[in-house]
Amino acid sequence: MGLKLIKTAIPDVVLFEHRIFGDERGFFYESFNAKEFEEATGVTDSFVQDNHSRSAKNVLRGLHYQVENTQGKLVRVTLGSVFDVAVDLRPGSATYGQWVSMILDDKSRHSAWIPKGFAHGFLVLSDRAEFLYKTTDYYNPKAERTLRWDDSSLNIPWPVEGAPSLSAKDQIGHSLQEVEAFR
Repeated sequence: MGLKLIKTAIPDVVLFEHRIFGDERGFFYESFNAKEFEEATGVTDSFVQDNHSRSAKNVLRGLHYQVENTQGKLVRVTLGSVFDVAVDLRPGSATYGQWVSMILDDKSRHSAWIPKGFAHGFLVLSDRAEFLYKTTDYYNPKAERTLRWDDSSLNIPWPVEGAPSLSAKDQIGHSLQEVEAFR
């Protein structure tokens, strides 16, 4: 995989820079290698589900988390560019309620590891974006919760042009003070 690990302000959230081989024909890189991922993160969980979304500019998805079947997520963008955000909701964590952001795009081809216990979301910056992510547990719609993307206590500077395009569930997310704890 040839991973270079880039730490964020919350040490458990990491960005991976991949070794990319390219020439006039195109490029190749190994986007995931279980052994190197475990060595880099210490995470031994298996990935059980892959997800792929396509969204238009100014679509904001999140901030989502599950109170049961908590999911670690390995995320990347294969087309376009997104502003990616992870908010620490781990009870007792020294960084509880803090967030980190990063730009993920098809030029850098970076991946990001979002551990269990984080709310996660992204805003599409390009005309469209394709977002891929592996999860360590299955999606459980009954356990899914939404943290408000615009919660004033978080004060996340989303680089949105005008009002973002939100799903119905993202329009009614809860504040940090109201979030339901993990079970």
